Amino acid sequence: MQKIREILPLYFVAGTQDCRHLGQNGAQNLLSVLKQALEGGITCFQFRDKGKFSLEHSPAAQKALAIACRDMCREYRVPFIVNDNVDLAFELEADGVHVGQTDMAVEVIRAKANKAMIVGWSVNLLEEAKIGEAMAEIDYFGIGPIFPTKSKENPKPTRGMAFIQHLRKSGITKPLVAIGGVKLEHVRTLREFGADGVAMISAISQAENVEAMTKALREAGR
Repeated sequence: MQKIREILPLYFVAGTQDCRHLGQNGAQNLLSVLKQALEGGITCFQFRDKGKFSLEHSPAAQKALAIACRDMCREYRVPFIVNDNVDLAFELEADGVHVGQTDMAVEVIRAKANKAMIVGWSVNLLEEAKIGEAMAEIDYFGIGPIFPTKSKENPKPTRGMAFIQHLRKSGITKPLVAIGGVKLEHVRTLREFGADGVAMISAISQAENVEAMTKALREAGR
């Protein structure tokens, strides 16, 4: 489990919809932001391209972008995770896949995978964490949303930072990454409460200086 914990400290999640403030070329914008984030020291990247401002309407363009992101991550030796789209993750030989409670079952993912893959699972309730704790197929939990977030349509109820502490005190031992509205000033507390890392979307993608912000986030989590 140590290897999984090593990739979680600064987990960047993004798609074209998160970079639209930079202009019309969503794919190029994402690649530019990703490169700066890699230079700044992210430890993992999740390709999450979904919603009305994403490339979901153009599967070929979305796949091409995912490949470019994967290749860039490989240059920096940073794990490349695909959100929800399990078939794309398999096709691209991604390092892992992250799914929610209503996506493809983790048992099915493991059965279909032809290589070792990192599998993350979204958790919003203690009951969900307890179920996942007993499942060997799950490598880590994405816990959230911690705070209100605009990065997701119809988000689940917010949990607050103390929810991480509550999970640990309730016997949850799997690696945890906190996500949802997390900012620089929250990182140290979340780590002290038991999070193995923080997952960032807007805090990185909308930073005035992406590389500098990424470095600051890494430092705060040490």
